[in-house]
Amino acid sequence: MPNITSKKPPLYPKTHILAASGVAAILSLALLVFPTREVEAKKTYIGLDLDNPAEQFEPGSDAADLINPEDAVPAPFANMGTPTQAETTASITPEVQSAPVEPPKNPNERQLTVEKGDTLSTLFERANISASTLHDVLNSSKEAKKLTQIKVGQVLDFKLTDDGNLESLSSKLSDMETVSIAKTDDGYAFKRDLVKPEIRDSYAHGVIRSSLSQAGQRSGLPHSLTMQLANIFGYDIDFAMDIRNGDEFEVIYEDKLVNGKRVGSGNILSARFTNRGKSYTAVRYTDKRGNTTYYGADGKSMRKAFIRTPVDYARISSRFSNGRRHPILNKIRAHKGVDYAAPRGTPIKATGDGKILSAGRRGGYGNAIVIQHGQRYRTLYGHMQGFAKGIRTGSTVKQGQIIGYIGTTGLSTGPHLHYEFQVNGVHVDPLSQKLPMADPIAKNEKARFMAVSKPLMAQMDQERSTLLAQNKR
Repeated sequence: MPNITSKKPPLYPKTHILAASGVAAILSLALLVFPTREVEAKKTYIGLDLDNPAEQFEPGSDAADLINPEDAVPAPFANMGTPTQAETTASITPEVQSAPVEPPKNPNERQLTVEKGDTLSTLFERANISASTLHDVLNSSKEAKKLTQIKVGQVLDFKLTDDGNLESLSSKLSDMETVSIAKTDDGYAFKRDLVKPEIRDSYAHGVIRSSLSQAGQRSGLPHSLTMQLANIFGYDIDFAMDIRNGDEFEVIYEDKLVNGKRVGSGNILSARFTNRGKSYTAVRYTDKRGNTTYYGADGKSMRKAFIRTPVDYARISSRFSNGRRHPILNKIRAHKGVDYAAPRGTPIKATGDGKILSAGRRGGYGNAIVIQHGQRYRTLYGHMQGFAKGIRTGSTVKQGQIIGYIGTTGLSTGPHLHYEFQVNGVHVDPLSQKLPMADPIAKNEKARFMAVSKPLMAQMDQERSTLLAQNKR
């Protein structure tokens, strides 16, 4: 077995051992002292008021010594400029981004949005307002009942007193109308605020491809004004039969604006309609007595004794004929009128001013109205679903007034209006009959009218030229 001999550690002089022990003691002391000061500095820093950094450090204080910038290790690019005191403070202060603080909501104010199925009663209940208060509000005045006419999406603003009673309620019905009700000593007072809109002239141009309604929609003309356009030219153009592809119209009309936003439309001021290559013009004019009507650009009356058709946007399903086979009786029988097919309930208009000779059941005509117009003319409207309010035998009607609604009463195979026209007791074709003219503008109004008409026609021509130039680009 080999002989293993352990080596003894080398012996050092006693002076060397004492020196090494002294160095170790100094190092231990340094490790004990300096980390303690660093921790104290951090604890002091964390406890500072960050909202008032200017008040943290007094000159010569221990805290100021602990975060002296000169003791810090230079960072990269530190020599690019001398930092200001503000920059130095920012560099040693952690970023604190406080979330925006919303102001506390007033517990006495509640805003509710009308949902499907809501009534004013359910809204009051959601606002924790008693049914008796709702009763008092609605019975405070006739106008207050307008509050019940709510619609989905409408916003109601409730304001309550400290004891939970209703102080006020307001709601914006439209851009132009706000209604409100407020508590008074005598109960509740209703208020209606209306914003007066700015009126601006606008221009629309349309070309008919399929229907007047669609052409109006493409041109940006409000539907109500498309209907008004048809009424203006209804004396000369049968919009159920005469319209052709390529017909076009131009309109200058009133736009209503609130804060630059379109909130409605007013009247047609002037218009031009080209039908089958022939142009018709119209200018709105109010005479010195306050009567408003439309005249041609030259002052001739647009109004005639009769309008062409009693139903808007209807389809002619059967014409005037002396040898038509009746669809129900199945035998040759003269058809002494024109049938206009349209959906059930479509309004029917009186084609001229007159007096109702009869309004009621009339054999195969079903519900029918007969109107006498002066001495020579008489019209009949048959198969009606019902009569308009106030229409009865002996009452008078105005041209264009709604007298009833399309139906299928009497001998009828589908919803339509049977319309007859008589001259001196003889049935004539209302589509070919030359209608009597109304009087032109009065001579003493002519110069005043032309001062209105010429600028409007010039404006329409200018708008058309501008539109054509833009389309060529």
